[in-house]
Amino acid sequence: MDTPAQTKRFLDAVLFREIWKAMKVTFKHMLHRPMTFQYPREKRTIPDAHRGALGLLRYDNGQERCVGCDLCEVACPSRCIKVISEEDKSLPLQRYASEFYIDITKCVFCGYCVEACPVNALAMTKMYEYSTHDKRTLLFDKERLYDIGEQHLEDAKKYLYAHNQEDDDEESRAYRYHFPQPIGKTEAPDS
Repeated sequence: MDTPAQTKRFLDAVLFREIWKAMKVTFKHMLHRPMTFQYPREKRTIPDAHRGALGLLRYDNGQERCVGCDLCEVACPSRCIKVISEEDKSLPLQRYASEFYIDITKCVFCGYCVEACPVNALAMTKMYEYSTHDKRTLLFDKERLYDIGEQHLEDAKKYLYAHNQEDDDEESRAYRYHFPQPIGKTEAPDS
Protein backbone atom coordinates (compact mmCIF):
# COMPACT_ATOMS: atom_id res chain seq x y z
CA MET A 1 0.00 0.00 0.00
CA ASP A 2 0.85 3.63 -0.35
CA THR A 3 2.45 4.89 2.87
CA PRO A 4 1.63 8.63 2.45
CA ALA A 5 -2.09 7.80 2.04
CA GLN A 6 -2.01 5.54 5.11
CA THR A 7 -0.20 8.20 7.11
CA LYS A 8 -2.78 10.83 6.11
CA ARG A 9 -5.67 8.55 7.09
CA PHE A 10 -3.99 7.76 10.40
CA LEU A 11 -3.47 11.47 11.20
CA ASP A 12 -7.07 12.27 10.16
CA ALA A 13 -8.36 9.58 12.54
CA VAL A 14 -6.09 10.57 15.44
CA LEU A 15 -6.64 14.35 15.12
CA PHE A 16 -10.41 14.08 14.42
CA ARG A 17 -10.16 16.36 11.36
CA GLU A 18 -13.72 15.57 10.20
CA ILE A 19 -15.08 16.70 13.55
CA TRP A 20 -13.01 19.90 13.42
CA LYS A 21 -14.35 20.66 9.93
CA ALA A 22 -17.92 20.22 11.18
CA MET A 23 -17.22 22.34 14.26
CA LYS A 24 -15.82 25.09 12.03
CA VAL A 25 -19.16 25.27 10.20
CA THR A 26 -21.01 25.27 13.53
CA PHE A 27 -18.92 28.08 15.01
CA LYS A 28 -19.26 30.11 11.82
CA HIS A 29 -23.08 29.96 12.07
CA MET A 30 -23.04 30.64 15.82
CA LEU A 31 -21.69 34.13 15.29
CA HIS A 32 -24.46 35.25 12.87
CA ARG A 33 -27.46 37.31 13.93
CA PRO A 34 -30.67 35.31 14.26
CA MET A 35 -32.94 35.38 11.19
CA THR A 36 -36.19 34.77 13.06
CA PHE A 37 -38.82 37.53 13.22
CA GLN A 38 -40.64 37.97 16.50
CA TYR A 39 -43.96 38.14 14.66
CA PRO A 40 -46.41 40.12 16.78
CA ARG A 41 -43.81 42.75 17.65
CA GLU A 42 -41.79 42.77 14.42
CA LYS A 43 -43.43 43.07 11.03
CA ARG A 44 -41.84 42.11 7.74
CA THR A 45 -41.24 44.69 5.07
CA ILE A 46 -43.64 43.63 2.36
CA PRO A 47 -42.91 44.55 -1.28
CA ASP A 48 -45.31 46.72 -3.28
CA ALA A 49 -46.22 43.82 -5.58
CA HIS A 50 -47.49 41.68 -2.66
CA ARG A 51 -50.86 40.04 -3.24
CA GLY A 52 -52.78 40.41 -0.01
CA ALA A 53 -56.47 40.98 0.60
CA LEU A 54 -58.52 42.59 -2.16
CA GLY A 55 -59.97 46.04 -1.73
CA LEU A 56 -62.37 48.16 -3.77
CA LEU A 57 -61.20 51.67 -4.65
CA ARG A 58 -62.97 54.98 -5.20
CA TYR A 59 -62.05 57.96 -7.32
CA ASP A 60 -60.48 60.98 -5.65
CA ASN A 61 -63.90 62.68 -5.46
CA GLY A 62 -65.42 59.71 -3.57
CA GLN A 63 -67.34 58.22 -6.50
CA GLU A 64 -67.24 54.42 -6.84
CA ARG A 65 -64.91 53.17 -9.54
CA CYS A 66 -66.66 49.82 -10.06
CA VAL A 67 -68.93 49.91 -13.11
CA GLY A 68 -70.41 46.43 -12.63
CA CYS A 69 -68.92 44.94 -15.79
CA ASP A 70 -68.44 41.47 -14.16
CA LEU A 71 -65.03 40.98 -15.81
CA CYS A 72 -63.41 40.24 -12.46
CA GLU A 73 -65.96 37.49 -11.87
CA VAL A 74 -65.22 35.96 -15.28
CA ALA A 75 -61.42 36.18 -14.83
CA CYS A 76 -61.42 34.51 -11.39
CA PRO A 77 -60.12 30.92 -11.69
CA SER A 78 -61.53 29.83 -8.32
CA ARG A 79 -64.97 31.46 -8.85
CA CYS A 80 -64.87 33.28 -5.52
CA ILE A 81 -66.19 36.64 -6.82
CA LYS A 82 -69.88 37.41 -7.27
CA VAL A 83 -70.96 40.74 -8.79
CA ILE A 84 -74.58 41.79 -9.20
CA SER A 85 -74.86 44.87 -11.36
CA GLU A 86 -77.78 47.16 -12.10
CA GLU A 87 -78.40 50.02 -14.48
CA ASP A 88 -78.29 53.51 -13.04
CA LYS A 89 -81.78 55.02 -13.40
CA SER A 90 -80.57 58.63 -13.51
CA LEU A 91 -77.87 57.99 -16.15
CA PRO A 92 -78.91 55.83 -19.11
CA LEU A 93 -76.50 53.13 -20.31
CA GLN A 94 -74.42 53.39 -17.16
CA ARG A 95 -74.17 50.45 -14.76
CA TYR A 96 -72.92 50.04 -11.23
CA ALA A 97 -72.31 47.11 -8.91
CA SER A 98 -75.23 46.91 -6.51
CA GLU A 99 -73.69 43.91 -4.71
CA PHE A 100 -70.10 42.66 -4.67
CA TYR A 101 -68.91 39.59 -2.76
CA ILE A 102 -65.53 37.88 -2.47
CA ASP A 103 -65.10 34.62 -0.57
CA ILE A 104 -61.53 34.95 0.72
CA THR A 105 -61.45 31.27 1.78
CA LYS A 106 -61.60 30.29 -1.91
CA CYS A 107 -59.36 33.07 -3.26
CA VAL A 108 -55.97 31.96 -4.57
CA PHE A 109 -54.63 35.57 -4.70
CA CYS A 110 -53.63 35.29 -8.36
CA GLY A 111 -54.45 38.91 -9.24
CA TYR A 112 -56.37 38.06 -12.43
CA CYS A 113 -59.39 40.04 -11.23
CA VAL A 114 -57.23 43.14 -10.78
CA GLU A 115 -55.77 42.78 -14.27
CA ALA A 116 -59.22 42.24 -15.81
CA CYS A 117 -60.79 45.36 -14.27
CA PRO A 118 -60.96 48.12 -16.91
CA VAL A 119 -61.36 50.92 -14.35
CA ASN A 120 -58.89 49.66 -11.70
CA ALA A 121 -61.62 49.38 -9.11
CA LEU A 122 -59.95 46.35 -7.52
CA ALA A 123 -56.45 46.27 -6.06
CA MET A 124 -54.47 43.94 -3.87
CA THR A 125 -53.30 45.33 -0.54
CA LYS A 126 -50.58 44.31 1.89
CA MET A 127 -53.20 43.16 4.41
CA TYR A 128 -52.58 39.58 5.44
CA GLU A 129 -53.82 39.52 9.03
CA TYR A 130 -57.49 38.63 8.79
CA SER A 131 -57.64 35.33 10.63
CA THR A 132 -60.85 34.61 12.46
CA HIS A 133 -62.62 31.93 14.47
CA ASP A 134 -65.70 32.11 12.26
CA LYS A 135 -65.25 31.26 8.58
CA ARG A 136 -68.40 33.20 7.65
CA THR A 137 -66.66 36.51 8.39
CA LEU A 138 -64.27 35.82 5.50
CA LEU A 139 -67.05 36.45 2.98
CA PHE A 140 -66.27 40.08 2.16
CA ASP A 141 -69.18 42.21 0.96
CA LYS A 142 -69.05 45.54 -0.87
CA GLU A 143 -68.92 47.70 2.28
CA ARG A 144 -66.09 45.69 3.81
CA LEU A 145 -64.14 45.75 0.54
CA TYR A 146 -64.48 49.54 0.39
CA ASP A 147 -63.32 49.76 4.02
CA ILE A 148 -60.25 47.68 3.18
CA GLY A 149 -59.62 49.83 0.12
CA GLU A 150 -59.83 53.05 2.15
CA GLN A 151 -57.67 51.74 5.00
CA HIS A 152 -54.96 50.46 2.65
CA LEU A 153 -55.31 53.02 -0.15
CA GLU A 154 -51.59 53.77 -0.46
CA ASP A 155 -50.70 50.06 -0.61
CA ALA A 156 -53.39 49.47 -3.24
CA LYS A 157 -52.08 52.35 -5.37
CA LYS A 158 -48.52 51.06 -5.02
CA TYR A 159 -49.73 47.63 -6.17
CA LEU A 160 -51.34 49.15 -9.27
CA TYR A 161 -48.18 51.15 -10.02
CA ALA A 162 -45.95 48.08 -9.51
CA HIS A 163 -48.02 46.04 -11.97
CA ASN A 164 -48.25 48.85 -14.55
CA GLN A 165 -52.01 49.12 -14.15
CA GLU A 166 -51.79 52.87 -13.44
CA ASP A 167 -49.04 55.46 -13.65
CA ASP A 168 -48.31 57.97 -10.93
CA ASP A 169 -48.11 61.12 -13.03
CA GLU A 170 -50.38 64.07 -13.78
CA GLU A 171 -51.48 62.81 -17.20
CA SER A 172 -52.60 59.47 -15.78
CA ARG A 173 -54.45 61.13 -12.91
CA ALA A 174 -56.34 63.29 -15.42
CA TYR A 175 -57.31 60.24 -17.45
CA ARG A 176 -58.21 57.87 -14.54
CA TYR A 177 -60.68 55.77 -16.54
CA HIS A 178 -63.87 57.71 -15.86
CA PHE A 179 -66.75 56.25 -17.83
CA PRO A 180 -68.24 57.53 -20.16
CA GLN A 181 -65.62 60.29 -20.40
CA PRO A 182 -64.04 60.46 -23.87
CA ILE A 183 -60.36 59.61 -23.95
CA GLY A 184 -59.32 62.72 -25.90
CA LYS A 185 -60.81 65.19 -23.41
CA THR A 186 -58.93 65.47 -20.13
CA GLU A 187 -60.09 68.94 -19.09
CA ALA A 188 -63.59 70.20 -18.41
CA PRO A 189 -64.88 72.59 -21.09
CA ASP A 190 -64.96 76.28 -20.13
CA SER A 191 -68.47 77.68 -19.70
